[in-house]
Amino acid sequence: MSRPAPLGHGLGLRPIYYDEILSTRPAVDWFEIISENYMIGGGRPTAMLERVRADYPIVMHGVAMSLASTDPLDFDYLRALKALAERVEPAFVSDHLAWTGVHGVTLHDLLPIPYTEEALAHVAERVMRVQDFLGRRLVVENASTYVAFRESEMSEWAFVNELARRADCLLLLDVNNVFVSSFNHGFDANAFIDAIDPDRVAQFHMAGHTDNGTHRIDTHDQPVCDEVWALYERARRRFGAVSTMIERDDNFPPFDELLAELGQMREIAARIDAESARSAA
Repeated sequence: MSRPAPLGHGLGLRPIYYDEILSTRPAVDWFEIISENYMIGGGRPTAMLERVRADYPIVMHGVAMSLASTDPLDFDYLRALKALAERVEPAFVSDHLAWTGVHGVTLHDLLPIPYTEEALAHVAERVMRVQDFLGRRLVVENASTYVAFRESEMSEWAFVNELARRADCLLLLDVNNVFVSSFNHGFDANAFIDAIDPDRVAQFHMAGHTDNGTHRIDTHDQPVCDEVWALYERARRRFGAVSTMIERDDNFPPFDELLAELGQMREIAARIDAESARSAA
């Protein structure tokens, strides 16, 4: 097993920025799409994606696979996802360690699971079936959570590591989600980062969130905060060069502000690489 080659530093492809991206061809290494926004053929989103794809690598990121649900896997959804992947030829395809519906009802949210052996066996089996159907290794993201289960038998990071081992999948380490969940549940975010198997991490997500005092919500509507930048630096030192991108899904700033955040990410990575090179010399 090997991780995908790192793509560099990317951004989420959002409709509000289509025209600016196509007219300026910004110095972004790659773009990530929300898969479900492009799973219908035709229309402006498909046309825009094809034009961006001509110049940039693309990664597909889903929010509706419902990997942890007890409902049967939705093979109509998976067929549409596979068709999109065949058109786009993404560097990889990802979704979340969460469930989004049950009993045929879609709840449009990424909902948490208990970290039990039973849940682990269930999700690992579903990930393997999805991988077999898609014909590619899936990249699974840790979701932010706001409640915990008394039934949990292990930590989130132990669950994530074992899922990757059993299902032979890769991991999308959302650094902001680690921070948000650590604040909400009172665990050590550094311990989470330090425990994850470096050989499994294919991508990082960075994002902003909303601080409500007693809890934090993963809203993707704020700049990346200092604590998350510090956690990214720790992750970058542990995992090395990994495809990394910034998510922004609301309260959209001028595109130049996102490019400035991307520049900050690049500066941190370049500093770490320079320090590593000096240490090895």
